[in-house]
Amino acid sequence: MTKKPMLLITRDMPPAVEARALSSYDARLNRDDKIYDFDGLIAAAEGADGLLICSSEPMTREVFARLPESVKIVACFTAGYDHVDLAAAKARGIVVTHAPDALTDAVADLTLLLLLGAARRAGEGEAVMRSGGWSDIHLLYMTGSEIGGKRLGILGMGRIGRAVAKRARAFGLEIQYHNRSRLDAELEAGAVWHDKAESLLECADFLSLHCPSNEQSRNFLNSENIARLPEGAIVINTARGDVVDDDALVAALESGRLRAAGLDVYRGEPDNIHPGYARLANTFLLPHIGSATVETRSGMGLQALDNLDAFFAGTPPPNRLA
Repeated sequence: MTKKPMLLITRDMPPAVEARALSSYDARLNRDDKIYDFDGLIAAAEGADGLLICSSEPMTREVFARLPESVKIVACFTAGYDHVDLAAAKARGIVVTHAPDALTDAVADLTLLLLLGAARRAGEGEAVMRSGGWSDIHLLYMTGSEIGGKRLGILGMGRIGRAVAKRARAFGLEIQYHNRSRLDAELEAGAVWHDKAESLLECADFLSLHCPSNEQSRNFLNSENIARLPEGAIVINTARGDVVDDDALVAALESGRLRAAGLDVYRGEPDNIHPGYARLANTFLLPHIGSATVETRSGMGLQALDNLDAFFAGTPPPNRLA
């Protein structure tokens, strides 16, 4: 009988993922779901042929330098991979994969939830109801912003950006976008392309961020770019927290320069989020749950296993990064 590869799984997984991993691998599970520190991860990886990791495990140059020689592949449960030093992985000859497909619909759905919630002051409304309800109503009470006929600017028209555009069209939003390159007509589906992000900002009544986190995008939404947005624009972020300059965004929300923001991701999450967001009534805040459906989280884990299965079968993993 062929020996099964040893697989370290760093976090507690959905049942379908765990069951398949136990069937296909000599799987080392994290039943307590305790986040590994640096030394704990290195120790747990001893003898492992592969790792199935989450964003809670920063795979830095130092980690790759210390990983046991037995480790040949790191499979990310996530679509994003800014927590992995790909150059360090390549230097060690370790394959890295991610799971980009499974979360598209869930994140796109949540983006529309944030957009609607921010525009219609849903967070404020729920707070009123949880505090006992309202005592009176007048014609300007809790008035928000309609979205039909407005312009939605999408920064990053990849899988998720296109899925957001598809949903937004049903609400009557006009789609504008900026991408590194223009999409073909079929994928563009009538959206207006801007070759520069600055041009997109100038006509985005709603701005939805879907760009990766990298040197070019960090702090993209700073005071200078916020000033390019129309007065009273609404910002949505389901990408990464560090694409936003928190001080600049909080200041614009406080002053009324921006009408509202709907946020699911934050710099410093989960324990060191800018306190200004929670103070403001015109923020609609969620705790990084873009992919948090049973179906999506299971799909992400199964896609990670697809990559592992291909690697250990000697075929190219379908979602290889390094």
